[in-house]
Amino acid sequence: MDNNVRNYNPLARAMHWISALAIFGLFGVGLWMVDLSYYSEWYKTAPDYHRSVGILLAAVTVIRLLWKLVTASPKVEGKSYEVAAAKIAHGFMYINLAVLFISGYLISTSDGRGIEVFNWFTVPSMGELFANQSDLAGTVHYYAAWVLIILASVHALAAIKHHVIDKDDTLRKMIGASK
Repeated sequence: MDNNVRNYNPLARAMHWISALAIFGLFGVGLWMVDLSYYSEWYKTAPDYHRSVGILLAAVTVIRLLWKLVTASPKVEGKSYEVAAAKIAHGFMYINLAVLFISGYLISTSDGRGIEVFNWFTVPSMGELFANQSDLAGTVHYYAAWVLIILASVHALAAIKHHVIDKDDTLRKMIGASK
């Protein structure tokens, strides 16, 4: 695929920033909601929103991966080890997202009920597929979320480093302002 383009295309940029906001937002809400009291007005609502946004993020992620296959992206800048590290980190972020989507689904549907997505549609349940599904998937979900947020933070810091220290176009490409 031709990588002589200067910026990521508008759809790729939009999906990137929507994903970033959703990932950090879901992480914050996830940490907050597990400590809610049964009597909190958010006790039922927060997990419903968390699941709904998570399902929509899964859809955006699938579209992003498909879009990445059919569109050109700018060349990755940096030293060879930085380019390799960026590719590995991106791969691990996508793997972690898949783990989070699957574990979140397994947590949410272990009681046999589907996931209502903002009352627009329901993702059906396959029920409990293995013993202690909710607990095991919950543990995986928790640790995968931490790994993802660390990777995403390092990714953001690397982009800032490229912009401030290296003074290259890495960050500008993702905001559509490459020289």
